[in-house]
Parts: sequence; C-alpha cells; structure tokens
Amino acid sequence: MYFSVLYGNDRRAAPERLKSNHDDIIDVLLKLEKDQFGAIRLSKDHIKAILMNIFLAGVDTSAVTMNWAMTELVRNPEVMKKVQEEIRSYVGKKGKVEETDLDQLQYFKMVVKETLRLHPPGPLLIPRESMQHSKINGYDIHPKTRVLINVWAIGRNPDYWEKPDEFYPERFIDSSTDFRGQNFEFLPFGGGRRGCPGIYMGIALVELALANLLYRFDWELPKGMKKEDINMDESSGISVHKKSALHLVPINYNWQSEEKKG
Repeated sequence: MYFSVLYGNDRRAAPERLKSNHDDIIDVLLKLEKDQFGAIRLSKDHIKAILMNIFLAGVDTSAVTMNWAMTELVRNPEVMKKVQEEIRSYVGKKGKVEETDLDQLQYFKMVVKETLRLHPPGPLLIPRESMQHSKINGYDIHPKTRVLINVWAIGRNPDYWEKPDEFYPERFIDSSTDFRGQNFEFLPFGGGRRGCPGIYMGIALVELALANLLYRFDWELPKGMKKEDINMDESSGISVHKKSALHLVPINYNWQSEEKKG
C-alpha cells in the first residue's frame, strides 16, 4: 500500500511536484515508465519492486551498521567520550545534529569508517564474473568464473591493517583510504559499476541517526554488566547482524551540569 501511494497519480498531479526543479528517484522511474524506449520496459510492478529494494535494503544495512557502531563505542569508552565531545562542541545547544554539520565532524566520520571496516553490512559483495583468464597467487581464474569477494576478511587482513581486530578510528587520520570503492583494502560497498547504488543514502542515514544518538544521550550498560560481557558473535546471512541484542541505557545529556563543571 505504501509503495502504491508513492507511485500513485496524486504524486504526479501535486502542485508542489510540478513546481520543483529537482527530480528524485521516483520522478526518474516514472519518466522511464512513460517513455518506454529501447530495451527498458518498466511497469508499475517493476517500480514498486525497485522502491521496496531501496527502502528495505537501506533500512536493514543502516540499522546493522549503527548497532555495531554503538557496540564498539560502548566497548571503547575513550572513543565514545572523544566522539561525543567533538559532536557536542561543534553542534552546541542547537538541539540536534543536522546534515550540514556532518562534514565538520572529522573524528565522528573516522568512527563510522572504522565500524564499516570491522563490520561491513554485507560480508560478500555482489557476485562478479571474470571476463578473461588470469592468474592470482598461483590460482588459474578462467573466463566466466563466478567470483565472490570477502570484504569482511579484507577489512581484517593484517597485511593491510595494523592491529586489524582493534577498534581504532585514529588509523584514518591523514589517510586517503575511503569506502567509495577506490581502495581495494576497504570495500564495504563494493566498487565499479556493481558497487552499491545506495551508498550515499545509506551513509547519510547512518551518520545522521548515529550522530544524534551520541549528541542527545550518554549511554551505559545495564546495571551489573561490564563491557567484557558483551557478546560479539555474529549471525550468518546476507547482512552480518549481531547474534545477540545490544542492551543499553540512554541518559539524557545535561548541558547545565557541564556548564557548572566548566
């Protein structure tokens, strides 16, 4: 029903849509359906399926990434303190972190990168197929061989990462290594033509939600629980979920108490 509403005639006829100079993905899909040129033949069902894939895949992987980020931050309280101080110092008493603030939060972005290195949303990239014969480490890769790339293992490879199992965001200081597909040792979203099409939407969702959680609340483990008690086991699947739920206690951040300390 939700996707039918997004697709429906009300959207096409809405005055605010007609006045806008910016097309979003739904506008583009509707135009493709109307034009029906070349080999592209989009129907109403195709468009709803595409929208469902975008929304469901984006929500699941973003939730997984935020869950692992909070887990690592609670296990590393010095990192938690540092990233919260950066966010609160820059945003001040504005009340919330906005998208325009994110580019100024450099340490926070390192925290997100380090989370994606250790816990990529999907352990295996979308399958590729070799186009020609090649030889890698003594192995013959023949044409039309199905290739699966294990980005989880690459992100923990000691040949490319110092202390790979340690959550250490500072490793990205003065580093050009990025997750947009240009560095083979860091490919949480893949690269090239088959890279994740939702990379920018996914990163925006994670950064904005996570930054606000860290800005508005302090986080503690339930009474009697220590950080060493957190179960870090992973569940198998298309997305690498945390096997057991993370339970944290949110505490509203008190600006007045911080001012008194200062």
